[in-house]
Amino acid sequence: MPHNPNPPQDLSALVTTLGQQLQQRRWMLASAESCTGGLIAAACTDIAGSSRWFERGFVTYSNAAKTQLLGVPAELIATHGAVSEPVVRAMAHGAALHAQVPIAVASTGIAGPDGGSPDKPVGTVWLGWWVDGVVRSQCFHFDGPRSSVRAQAVYQALLQLEKIIAAQGAKTDLGQRP
Repeated sequence: MPHNPNPPQDLSALVTTLGQQLQQRRWMLASAESCTGGLIAAACTDIAGSSRWFERGFVTYSNAAKTQLLGVPAELIATHGAVSEPVVRAMAHGAALHAQVPIAVASTGIAGPDGGSPDKPVGTVWLGWWVDGVVRSQCFHFDGPRSSVRAQAVYQALLQLEKIIAAQGAKTDLGQRP
């Protein structure tokens, strides 16, 4: 699926809007990051007052970290690979569960310049979102150098989360914990 390789420059405006949505609903967010290495959490915490809506971030770069910190089954990683839909979905659920929050975002991918394969080329990134007990995921294929792939992944992770929350409408309480 083609994606704009050049996300809008104003990440802070997106995160501000996301933070307002979360704060209005009294929802807390957690992140579980592999290829983005904490950049999603950093984008969130760059915004003053984010402690009112951002709970914590898990940087789970290694497979062992995914298993130990998020509860991703090692068999899932062995069967599908760390860069896969089942793993990103398990990461999003694990972040929500371990942080005891109703909303989580997860990333896993191949930022490059090495590590790609014919099935999973450099730029392949899986993103996952746990919202209200429902997990969603999407695969993206980003272009450019490592820093660009990671920046695009952060932007899409937060943009898609903002869209998911906006689609939730005026609900103010999820009423469900993972």
